[in-house]
Amino acid sequence: MRFHKGRRLAASGVVVLLAGATALTSGVTAPSPSPSPSAPQAPPPEPPPQLTEADVDAAIGKLDGVVDRAMRRTGVPGAAVGVVYQDRVAYLKGFGERRIGQSPKVGPDTVFQLASLSKPLASTVVAGAVGDEVVSWDEPVAGHLPGFALKDPWVTSHVTVADLFSHRSGLPDHAGDLLEDLGYDRPYILSRLRYEPLTPFRASYAYTNFGLTAAAEAVARAKGVGWEKLSEDILYRPAGMESTSSRFADYEQASDKAVTHVRSSDSSWRAAFVRDADAQAPAGGVSSTARDMTRWLRLQLADGKVGGRQVIDAESLERTHLPEIVAQPPADPAGRAGFYGLGWNVSYDDQGRLRLSHSGAFALGANTNVTMLPGEELGIVVLTNGEPVGMADSVALDFFDTAQNGKPSTDWLPLVGGIYAKEEEAAKSPTDYADPPDGAEPARADGAYTGTYDNAYYGRVVVTTRQDGGLALQLGPKEMRFPLTHYDGDTFSFMTAGENAVGLTGVTFTVGDRDTAAVMRVEYLDQNGLGTFIRGE
Repeated sequence: MRFHKGRRLAASGVVVLLAGATALTSGVTAPSPSPSPSAPQAPPPEPPPQLTEADVDAAIGKLDGVVDRAMRRTGVPGAAVGVVYQDRVAYLKGFGERRIGQSPKVGPDTVFQLASLSKPLASTVVAGAVGDEVVSWDEPVAGHLPGFALKDPWVTSHVTVADLFSHRSGLPDHAGDLLEDLGYDRPYILSRLRYEPLTPFRASYAYTNFGLTAAAEAVARAKGVGWEKLSEDILYRPAGMESTSSRFADYEQASDKAVTHVRSSDSSWRAAFVRDADAQAPAGGVSSTARDMTRWLRLQLADGKVGGRQVIDAESLERTHLPEIVAQPPADPAGRAGFYGLGWNVSYDDQGRLRLSHSGAFALGANTNVTMLPGEELGIVVLTNGEPVGMADSVALDFFDTAQNGKPSTDWLPLVGGIYAKEEEAAKSPTDYADPPDGAEPARADGAYTGTYDNAYYGRVVVTTRQDGGLALQLGPKEMRFPLTHYDGDTFSFMTAGENAVGLTGVTFTVGDRDTAAVMRVEYLDQNGLGTFIRGE
């Protein structure tokens, strides 16, 4: 039975990875690394609408079947889907079960965890704060977030809200996520970003939940409130999103909520894990309903208005829809690049229309997607309570493909599901720790390895003996315990856990002259060179 999923899931938006299919523009270079970026120039006006009401109605008429088939093919327990067209909710429906094997059904008011679909919601909140002149997009973060630092002091003093919301700060991919898995809270994780190695500032893209979270925290501090309250005050309450929250406790207390599910090796689904994403609430911790999300879609497609009321400043919101960085360079000179804006994947389709999208993916049991064509005043949101197997993204892709062409141009589900599967497989160790090599060297006595090891980034690790024999690691503030299994010589393995689990990973001790280990390296914690622990005195 498969309990743990690979890390680095494509929560940044599968649509970016499908650039060839969604027809992005080519020949655009990344922003230059100037210390004081100016706001991007507005793109050319949107081409006139090309979809008729009949086209959209026809695609909506097929949605029931699209969702039903996707659920049958994948086994995903529940979903909720909403479509907005020309400032009206044209479709709103729930499917399946909130918890597998139990009677409560999913409806339009069932609360789902959004995962990284939280990011465009967060950028909407910041756009509201920018419109209220609390901050500007191009304002350095350090002035509002005491103690904030990155590895390079110059970058620390210049990195802006826009830099962090567009993932161009130079922080490495998913920086800080493993600290969250070990149980560290938001302040601790943000304080450790200073240890992360940096790539070229404003010239490289890497998706970072906690970089964006740092920027969101800075905006909230500038207003003098916490992020959770800022979100409520600026967006959720004014927009009438009554069931939306940036607090995990609110999701937990909801009487009508979809719990998360994972798929076992026999393809059965089970509700096995609880995903508390409070540490990265701006980037992945929002929960909402399909009904609330259609109100947000209406706001996005109507220049910040919903119900005739200007909730978010139009100019500040428009900035979130513009390309800020090349997220995926073209594969060849004639190819097309993928872009990231401020909390959005930004692309342009075959007809030259702006397409905005974002996916959300929790390996512990959720997958979501939002996709919009602003020029057509058309958007869809798909919420599911199953681990990412491609369903949420494929439903959105199928819908727009059908609206444009009358039918899907390809079978999107295996294509998108394959991307998620490849990302999971790529995260696993190249070493099969379940199969020790022939002639493996025996381990030393337990006392050679037991003791306390220190690491400035991950904190203290204790290697202890187990009552049943053998060794165990204790990691993180909650002293999570991982039994070690001997592999070869001074190398052991353990089964990783949490959102970014990678299956078995290696632990290698370096033993000194006194037959006592002085150094310990944990393989999956060492992706950025930060996984070496030194024995304490």
